[in-house]
Amino acid sequence: MSTASKSKSARKPDIAKHASKAEAAQAAVLAELCPGQSIELLKELHILTRDGMLNQDSRRKLKQVYHLYQFIEPVLQELAANDHAPTLADHGAGKSYLGFILYDLFFKALGRGEIYGIEWRGELVQRSQELAARLGFDRMKFFNLSVAASTQSQEMPDRIDMVTALHACDTATDDAIAFGLEKHARAMVLVPCCQAEVASCLRQNKALQLSRTPLAELWRHPIHTREMGSQITNVLRCLYLEASGYQVIVTELVGWEHSMKNELILARYTGQKKRSAQERLVAILQEFGLEQSLAHRFGLPTPAAS
Repeated sequence: MSTASKSKSARKPDIAKHASKAEAAQAAVLAELCPGQSIELLKELHILTRDGMLNQDSRRKLKQVYHLYQFIEPVLQELAANDHAPTLADHGAGKSYLGFILYDLFFKALGRGEIYGIEWRGELVQRSQELAARLGFDRMKFFNLSVAASTQSQEMPDRIDMVTALHACDTATDDAIAFGLEKHARAMVLVPCCQAEVASCLRQNKALQLSRTPLAELWRHPIHTREMGSQITNVLRCLYLEASGYQVIVTELVGWEHSMKNELILARYTGQKKRSAQERLVAILQEFGLEQSLAHRFGLPTPAAS
């Protein structure tokens, strides 16, 4: 046998070995996907690479969306009962990972219902519109609006069944709640992010609070101010939703190793407005000196400045 022939024979096992490794890697990726998930969609969203692989960042994003889908899908099933066409508004949509995956896994097979993606960055809205047209996702609509502006937009329907907001920054989550209340949403699924407003208020009043109560030690240090602000913000949001007639569950979205912005607020409308939740909301605003800054967010009159 010639030297060239021997070399070719030696390479064949290596080629087969690499091929089997590639097949095993692709099989592992497929095992991580929801049944029925479009591979082409995930490639278009750049969650999968051209050769169908997942990098660590994409795996983290996909895991977050899939975990969120596990909470959303049962509610959508209820909303779609009796041939109802459910509507969903996704606030702070960004590249619309959540909206596209929801459409692909649920709305496409359902054959009815619409998703509205709301995003203030025009280039992302245009990109999502083009992708939806290319994929034939004709019941997806995208609007170049802030969350706050979308509440008053004539382009939006009068009623929306479900509101989602995945990592809508700071007060955009509050705007999403206001939108849901205005549109009589039957469910809201919120994962807050970067809650800075309350922390700013706590910083301004820190000296006064330290002289008034030892509890102010909980937010004396800057890192504690930030964390305390986030905690108070989400507690106030939950009380506001309960006072507005929603049953609220607060849980973890995914493990902390995947995201530090991990608190999931799931609110479902029951019509039973809790007076105790309203009273406690007011009491917390008073206790932390937040009435002047935040009363308007919760439909309360702003007290006169002393």
